[in-house]
Amino acid sequence: MRLAKIVFVALLSLTYHYADAQRQKAYNAIYSGVPWFDDKGQIVSAHGANIVLDKGRYYLFGEAHTDTSNAFAGVNCYSSTDLYNWQFERVALPVQPSGKLGPNRVGERPKVMKCPKTGEYVMFMHVDTLGYTDQFVGYATSNSITGPYTFKGPILFNDKPIRKWDMGTFQDQDGSGYVLIHGGEIYKLSDDYQAVREQVNKSMTPGFESPAIFRKDSIYYFLGSHLTSWERNDNEYYTATSLNGPWTFRGTFAPKGTLTWNSQTTFVLPIAGSKGTTYLFMGDRWAFPKQASAATHVWQPLSVSGHSLSLATYQQAWQINTSTGAASPAKAGQKFIENTDKSRITFTGNWSQSSSDTSSVSRSAEKGASFSLKFTGTQIGLIGEAGPDGGYARIVLQDSKGKIVRTALVDMYCSYPVASLSFLSASLPKASYTLTVSVMGERGNWSDKRKSVYGSTGNFVSLDKFIIND
Repeated sequence: MRLAKIVFVALLSLTYHYADAQRQKAYNAIYSGVPWFDDKGQIVSAHGANIVLDKGRYYLFGEAHTDTSNAFAGVNCYSSTDLYNWQFERVALPVQPSGKLGPNRVGERPKVMKCPKTGEYVMFMHVDTLGYTDQFVGYATSNSITGPYTFKGPILFNDKPIRKWDMGTFQDQDGSGYVLIHGGEIYKLSDDYQAVREQVNKSMTPGFESPAIFRKDSIYYFLGSHLTSWERNDNEYYTATSLNGPWTFRGTFAPKGTLTWNSQTTFVLPIAGSKGTTYLFMGDRWAFPKQASAATHVWQPLSVSGHSLSLATYQQAWQINTSTGAASPAKAGQKFIENTDKSRITFTGNWSQSSSDTSSVSRSAEKGASFSLKFTGTQIGLIGEAGPDGGYARIVLQDSKGKIVRTALVDMYCSYPVASLSFLSASLPKASYTLTVSVMGERGNWSDKRKSVYGSTGNFVSLDKFIIND
């Protein structure tokens, strides 16, 4: 099918070797589908996330991950003033020595809200076993937004845990806090946010994972996804004028077949300013098993009008003015080098040429096959074609003396073929570099509770073009 070019793939394990790069701004826009790197040059690892605006600063909370297990690895906290460049604050909630959030347990979709009555920060999360047989909504508290948070166990409703899995939170304009559960359940919290007062909406549809609610004027929007394990799907939404309902089904908010631009809803952040409000859709691109190195974020500005909610087009790069609340498009690169430019690109191993409706690319599934480019500039990006047979690529960026200044893994899997930005470095000191991309001969596969197998059917890596900033 013919689709707009989108950013899909991910990048891992970046370490800065230049002090100058530490001080300069790494990014000047939001780039979806490629990871951002924090002030220490490490990947921003924060999935199933939410953002809290506190005293003029944005705080991002999300799941930390490893590449070897889905076990709880802690909740990370980052902060930012522009939503582009993130400072690592701390592991806000670490793995506990033992117990429900100890080793070999699950802690997912952390959400933080500040309680207006107590001034405490309260974090909610889905707690479970690795086999998903002991699920409940847990909570933790802290007097500081960055933590550390103290895990308190399950939050209780009628003296019993809420034994559900995918969850979210919502804070209304009057300061009331709510816990959202898959299927559409909504629970109102007590004044101190540490117990459930009442259930204000019962389950209204099967599935409906990754629940998120935001409000514009008198209308509430309830977003969620279907049940397809870590595979993406066409997320849908409901609207109502009361959290008690009735809720009206409105369908998808991204074009059908784009699988919500290859993401799953996690949160919606209103960014209010002097010229209006932009509603930031926050989605995840899960990549299994390499969730630490290949899972990325999809952040897009939502179009909201009356009962209509839309992500009609995908913006590869865009900017947000946090003072005015206005969003605007941005460019990802200045110069382009096509994959057919053999005078500049060196290929080793077996590579073939493949054409589609959107691009013409060089492709290889041969383990160890590679291509490399020498360039001078401050930033480099790689556009390839992600597809059903896409695999993992290893990226190595070296300076003119051969010293490695970047390493990364890229996942080129997508359930439909689409040209995508698969790598984008943070800003570097202007100099000469060599970027080398090699085929790892590996791919992502996973199964769900029903043992249905998902993921890639091949190990292909592809190159459409490079983008370079001077």
